[in-house]
Amino acid sequence: MSPAREEDNSLHPEVDRFILGEIDSVPHLEALLLLWNSRPRQWSLEELAAYLYIPVERTRQLLYDLQQRELVVMHDNRCLYNSSDARDRLMGAVDSTYRRELVRISNMIHSKASPAVREFARAFRFKKD
Repeated sequence: MSPAREEDNSLHPEVDRFILGEIDSVPHLEALLLLWNSRPRQWSLEELAAYLYIPVERTRQLLYDLQQRELVVMHDNRCLYNSSDARDRLMGAVDSTYRRELVRISNMIHSKASPAVREFARAFRFKKD
């Protein structure tokens, strides 16, 4: 097994926790991975919507969701991945896991509670200031 695959396997529980805790839908994950893979490029809402094959308003909402989780940065209708060393390492593992296990990750996302229920639960989480 190559070192990269060993690293991916060691991050498997962390990847699953990230998907379950931070990703509301497959388009959320696809948008985040696109922004991560094209960093430091900034995308317009229209470009991202066209790439993801979803309406601009849906794209705006999912980017807002990702921004609330501090995963992306929005400025003047442009967005980009919010990079950090720790998150970059995790996103590398998320990207390779999603490529290898598309069905498992998609099923995990689809089997979660509705975004409204998860948002209600998030309101009770403690965050560092």
